Amino acid sequence: MANILIMASDGFEQSELFVPLEQLKAAGHEVHIAAPDVGDIRAWDTDDWGKTVKADLAIADQTPDGFDALVLPGGVINPDNLRVNDKAIGLIKAFADAGKPVAAICHAPWLLVEAGLAKGRKMTSFTSIRSDIRNAGAEVLDQPVVEDRGVITSRNPDDLDDFVKAIVASLT
Repeated sequence: MANILIMASDGFEQSELFVPLEQLKAAGHEVHIAAPDVGDIRAWDTDDWGKTVKADLAIADQTPDGFDALVLPGGVINPDNLRVNDKAIGLIKAFADAGKPVAAICHAPWLLVEAGLAKGRKMTSFTSIRSDIRNAGAEVLDQPVVEDRGVITSRNPDDLDDFVKAIVASLT
């Protein structure tokens, strides 16, 4: 089975971390969570703070070695925090450079833009950031999941089942 890294910070969209975490574990994969610091990070759930989850790894200490894929949950706060974190952006680039799948949902494609992965790719995202993705050089599609050369993108929590299926398919 695969070893998957989810990268997040406070303000991740609750369902966009917990659904992949639970479904990937249920499929037999090992899943770790990396955050700016080891410890609890807190979700945003619709219109208020939600559950916490323990990040067992620090972003700065991670490389793609030993992992098979990187998953980036959205929410507005989480990717906005991480896109100014040089270690987080470096880790995304390193996964892509290693040819390992990078999956981003909702607002998380902001991180792909910051990592220079949007230009020349087909992508999707939450409606409100599609202009950002397009301005970064991506062809924006309105589909539940778009896969292009190792980058998997998805629109919103309604697409989570398709998103996780695409992640699992990328591991085979």
